[in-house]
Amino acid sequence: MKYPYDPAHITRMELANRLFFRLYQCANMLHKTGTRAVEDLGLTTQQWAVLGALSRPEASGGMSVGDLARYLLVSRQNLSGLLSRMERDGHLSSDPDGRDRRSRLITVTKSGQDVWNNHALPRINDYYEQVLADFSIGDITHSLHYMLQLLDNMKRLDGEVSAVDPEEGG
Repeated sequence: MKYPYDPAHITRMELANRLFFRLYQCANMLHKTGTRAVEDLGLTTQQWAVLGALSRPEASGGMSVGDLARYLLVSRQNLSGLLSRMERDGHLSSDPDGRDRRSRLITVTKSGQDVWNNHALPRINDYYEQVLADFSIGDITHSLHYMLQLLDNMKRLDGEVSAVDPEEGG
């Protein structure tokens, strides 16, 4: 049992508060500065995440909306409007799943592949270079390790059984 007046516990909670506040700030800055990096392509960081998820080799045959929502850790409802806009803009297509007619497979169109590979990725890589300018490969590796550990603990708290696979990227 943790004792609320234990100095070590107080220090731990103060550091935890600072850590999670910084994560919150980082997420907000990612949306702001990340979107700025790709906005003239008509993309947002959410659309960047969808195109990135669907452009992975393991998603070459498309992904169901449910699988994509689980991969991105968002609700189907939040993803639905985003996918509709991206389909309207010609980046994605939504077709019936041959294995399950009730499900739809989301795939990147040729136009979406062009936007992702030839326009967005170079800007995203430049964004990463700028944001990670003072990070060594070791720093990035350690940061990724701790972020995956936090994510795994949060997923456990959320009731999900499986851990995040570090090979999935994201």
